[in-house]
Amino acid sequence: MKYLLLIYADENAWTDAERQACYGESTQLAHNLKENGQFISTSPLQPVATATCVKVRESKRVVTDGPFAEAREQLGGYFMIEAKNLDEAIDVAGADSGRTQRHGRNPAGSGDPEPAGSVGKSDSGEFYAKDHTFLVVR
Repeated sequence: MKYLLLIYADENAWTDAERQACYGESTQLAHNLKENGQFISTSPLQPVATATCVKVRESKRVVTDGPFAEAREQLGGYFMIEAKNLDEAIDVAGADSGRTQRHGRNPAGSGDPEPAGSVGKSDSGEFYAKDHTFLVVR
């Protein structure tokens, strides 16, 4: 089964060095998933300020630039993976995530993610994203 791991974090809480370290960790996760035959695709997203919001109300389209909602966490990227079941997908997300939310299919949305925190350093001095959320959907 295909699962989409949506990555949420506070994009303003990280320095450039911490963000680069996160990209490195994400690249390593992609390589590990490929080795395990689970990798389908991944991509980081541009900052939320570059977003365009398209709303349809009463059959009329309204297009606005910039953030579409005030939120403590923003969608920062995704991993599309192959997993045997939801538990395996959660294991993949949990290996790289401090918190994971389980959600089945819900086209209407599944609620707000937990608030993000800071980025820390491991015992080796490398940065790691300790407060972010993976939203796991099938």
